[in-house]
Amino acid sequence: MAIIDLVKWNGSPNLLAWKFPSEELSTWTQLVVNESQEAYLVRGGVYEGPFGAGRHTLSTENLPLLRTVIGVPFGGKSPFTAEVWYVNRVTNLDVRWGTPDSIQLQDPKYGVMVPVRAFGQYGIRITEPKKFLLKLVGTLPGFDADTLSEYFRGVFITRIKTEIANAITRAGISVLEISTQLEALSEALKTSLSIEMAEYGVGLAQFNIHSINVPEDDPAVKTLKGALAKRAEMGIIGFTYQQERSFNVMETAAGNEGAAGTLMGAGIGVGAGIGMAPAFGQGFAQATQHFQQPAPPPAAAPVQAPAQAAPAGASQPAGGATGQGIGAAERIRLLKELAELKAAGILSDSEVESEKQKILAS
Repeated sequence: MAIIDLVKWNGSPNLLAWKFPSEELSTWTQLVVNESQEAYLVRGGVYEGPFGAGRHTLSTENLPLLRTVIGVPFGGKSPFTAEVWYVNRVTNLDVRWGTPDSIQLQDPKYGVMVPVRAFGQYGIRITEPKKFLLKLVGTLPGFDADTLSEYFRGVFITRIKTEIANAITRAGISVLEISTQLEALSEALKTSLSIEMAEYGVGLAQFNIHSINVPEDDPAVKTLKGALAKRAEMGIIGFTYQQERSFNVMETAAGNEGAAGTLMGAGIGVGAGIGMAPAFGQGFAQATQHFQQPAPPPAAAPVQAPAQAAPAGASQPAGGATGQGIGAAERIRLLKELAELKAAGILSDSEVESEKQKILAS
């Protein structure tokens, strides 16, 4: 093979490291290095350099490894065999990354397990070319950004998953709200990953998370988004989930046969105009209050002769001679409806106990 007189970069611009295809050099070979590059000669596993920007003539003066070269001079030239490696030190800002599978996280705000995916890009620059060649490139003919991305994929994904999970937990926010934390997350990940990459002579110029999202067709995501939409709707019209449930219970009760004349119907009549559950409790109290009001004294009547005593076994009016109080059947009905209101969450335990005492005392 002919001896090469001129060595220069002929690799693709997206390569981070490139090896000149021929190893047949001589002590008069010209080595051309661009300003954005560094070059190294490798002979017998020994790296010689770096050669910075400019034109370099390979000789025993600038290459200690050639001082022991034994060859037949050809016009003052001593042939030798060595590899020439170029390292591209231009910053590459378009290295893309993404989680290959979803990260299963429990939403700290709503307690639902949801799958999370993340995407972004980062920028790299070779900061220590010799370390980069020794630890990553090895004997490969070339090394590009995609290859580097593959090398670091495992480290990146593990760190990204951990940092996203920690950020969500620390902030106590929903997975659907994590987009507000992208800048802080990106900075934290850059700091963490820079330490790892520096071990291989690679600097992390920047690290950006473009999006953290969830699959729209996932059942858990649909459930969570539906609940949030419902909460927003209730917030707009001005009542809470508990009030909506109270309304549904009362509406159902009002539609039952005879509900209009029952205590439940009375509660709906009051609650619909005043404010759902709290007002319904007031309506219940008002509906039972009349059982406890003492009957007005009878109007004065002319003195009459004493009435004949009632025959033995004659029945008395329900609730006593004065007609006050309610019968046992009515008490049972009211207590049953009271239990239903408690089960529906409309009345609290203390309210139920208070109304129960009123009913029993009537």
